[in-house]
Amino acid sequence: MKDEFITFTIGRQKTIALIAHDGKKRELIEWCAENRDILKKHILCGTGTTARLVAEETGLPVKGFNSGPLGGDQQIGAKIVEGVVNFVVFFSDPLEAQPHDPDVKALLRIAQVYDIPIANNRATADFMIRSPLMDGEYEHKVINFRQNIIDRVNDKSQFV
Repeated sequence: MKDEFITFTIGRQKTIALIAHDGKKRELIEWCAENRDILKKHILCGTGTTARLVAEETGLPVKGFNSGPLGGDQQIGAKIVEGVVNFVVFFSDPLEAQPHDPDVKALLRIAQVYDIPIANNRATADFMIRSPLMDGEYEHKVINFRQNIIDRVNDKSQFV
């Protein structure tokens, strides 16, 4: 397969999605407050209540989408596909069943497909936000889906 991958660049200023299940909202707000000086250099967005609470309690500007159960996870997933969101901090609660779990799984899957850094707990978020890569551009390779489809259509051997 030629042109199997496309190189994307995550710029110096990242667009960071902030998401937290109800049982983890307080922890994410505290994390954002502790990392305010780093986060204020970036563009922030988040799902419904999480975005509002982070903005209110830290003074950081956070663009809010719908709440997760009302499609917010899917809105952020779409922004990943569009190349707008390029960093996700999602404090998920592994001990509480989530009614919108399929949406959460879809968001995590699309972040993996598009090779987006994603932290699902405080330790990972700490490592990521303090990485030297936060201050510069980062090039990463993503599957060239368009070429992948063309190659599969043209590969007649799969039908033999």
